[in-house]
Amino acid sequence: MTRFAAIDLGASSGRVIVSDESLTLTEVHRFPNGATMRDGALRWDIHRIFHEILYGLAKCGPVDSIGIDSWGVDYGLLGHDGSLLRDPVSYRDSRTEGVVARTLDLLGPDTLYQATGIQPHPINTIFQLLADDLADAATMLLIPDLIAYWLTGEIGAEVTNASTTGLLDIHSRTWSHHLAAKAGIPTHLLPPIRHPGTVIGQMTPAQAPAPCCRDAFPDWSAQVVTVASHDTASAVIATPATTDNFAYISCGTWSLVGVELASPVLSEASRTGNFTNETGLDGTTRYLRNVMGLWLLQECLTTWGSPNLPALLKAAEQADPFRSLIDAADPSFLAPGDMPSRIAEACKATGHPAPRTQAETVRCILESLAIAHKNAITDATTLSAHPVEIIHLLGGGSRNRLLCQLTANACGLPVIAGPMEATALGNILVQARSAGFATDLASMRTLVARPQTVERFTPAGNPTAWATAGAALGH
Repeated sequence: MTRFAAIDLGASSGRVIVSDESLTLTEVHRFPNGATMRDGALRWDIHRIFHEILYGLAKCGPVDSIGIDSWGVDYGLLGHDGSLLRDPVSYRDSRTEGVVARTLDLLGPDTLYQATGIQPHPINTIFQLLADDLADAATMLLIPDLIAYWLTGEIGAEVTNASTTGLLDIHSRTWSHHLAAKAGIPTHLLPPIRHPGTVIGQMTPAQAPAPCCRDAFPDWSAQVVTVASHDTASAVIATPATTDNFAYISCGTWSLVGVELASPVLSEASRTGNFTNETGLDGTTRYLRNVMGLWLLQECLTTWGSPNLPALLKAAEQADPFRSLIDAADPSFLAPGDMPSRIAEACKATGHPAPRTQAETVRCILESLAIAHKNAITDATTLSAHPVEIIHLLGGGSRNRLLCQLTANACGLPVIAGPMEATALGNILVQARSAGFATDLASMRTLVARPQTVERFTPAGNPTAWATAGAALGH
């Protein structure tokens, strides 16, 4: 049997998962993840992440290939000797404050959108680089590409993740050196583009930062394969869709809500509607809007001291509907820290009373997310002229049955929840196709539909009540 290992890195946890061509996933290692304040910035402990990855790979046993996916936009800088200059800064750090406005004044928002198809969010790599010290940097590597470099010694940038940077030309799917130079970013930092399904190289300890557990791998023979390394791109690949007329919600720390298109939408209405065009597998476009996602709930649980979540969700289900609502796409929720208090203040801003209990706060978050999901899908359908008959809610959020039901109710469409490990599954699917077990995206999704457990949620409740709640938020 051919065996594949998926390194699946999220902003709150990382996983190493192994599978064969049957697509039966086995999680062999899971570890917590999160940025911490160090050296004046909110940073990822990338060396610890890499050691956790090596530990997980050692537990996998022999595999034929390895693929890596992660969150987007963040990067590491290599010096001229090939070593990492410093730990990567998290996109939630405040260093890009003021950078976006200055850059848009220089380049023009219309010009930037027409060139890249990407919304000018403060988290984008282009703005992070402009806020960084690039004096000693030779190469910029996005997180999955940095891990691949440490495993193989090969430098490159996978296209689906590169499309999140604000530096990739949406038309040619290559770096826009003209845009980078005009913004003031040295073009030598941008490594060669590579595409999902190509072999990066054989796993070798040569470039791995010391100290590392090299002795755990007496035979470094696995091939590291380029997958759709942006986690949303991998998740969308794993959508068990039987029709083209679907919307997806890749729901975890973020909710990425949109449709899959053959080409980007670059209209002025799309730009002002806060839609972004990211590259998907085989040249598809992930036309989506970023919504804050379950980060809101995760931060509340941290503030509350991690209470019993199942009991809290059950209490939230019984709480009064539509009492407290917020705009779940509001960028003011980006930073960590005391989320319950910030939600209470945001409720007042929308003319709603603040939640009185933890259960009411959870109800507020999940109803607000459901409304944001509805708004994004409605707008995506209108702006792209792409009909939607069904919604696929993928990732960790698919375990939250209340969120799934509320989303179905808000949208008035059936929601198919799962697969939960969609990002890892999409990662492995690309490896499987590279090994000859599938041909195109449709055949890959046929493979997904067979072994995966999903749950269907049918719309219920009063559609008028949802419309009224959305209107109260200005939608």
